[in-house]
Amino acid sequence: MATKFTASSTQLKPDPRFGSRLVSKFVNCLMHDGKKSIAMTVFYDAMDLVHKRLPDVDPGEVFHQAIENVKPQIEVRSRRVGGANYQVPTPVDSKRQQTLAIRWILAACRGKKGRPMHQRLADELVGAFKREGAAMTTRDQVHRMADANRAFSHFAF
Repeated sequence: MATKFTASSTQLKPDPRFGSRLVSKFVNCLMHDGKKSIAMTVFYDAMDLVHKRLPDVDPGEVFHQAIENVKPQIEVRSRRVGGANYQVPTPVDSKRQQTLAIRWILAACRGKKGRPMHQRLADELVGAFKREGAAMTTRDQVHRMADANRAFSHFAF
């Protein structure tokens, strides 16, 4: 069987403006149909809007803090024990935390219609920086679900 190969973690280059691999990963997830230049334009326009809304804070720091705020610490996974399915709370690996945070922010942006993507992205990043918004709501729901199913944590082995 072939080995699983993803080049993104080893061959990912930092973005030109912020020098961050996380920004490059985010732009790659934002990209549609291989149009990276458009995705970078959308992201940098969003960063300019973030800088206008929060002039005293570096936009790169706002982005990194927004990702950190959205990262989930615990999630539920389905586990079959004795013919019944249980939602078992399990801790989340750091790589999956980052992936889920990026996915939730982009899903929140894509779920809102009527405005350009860079404005929606700027709104969501500022909201996540302030610990509010749709992505933070998703994170809170995941944490609430894990807390509600805490009784099944002994199945996590």
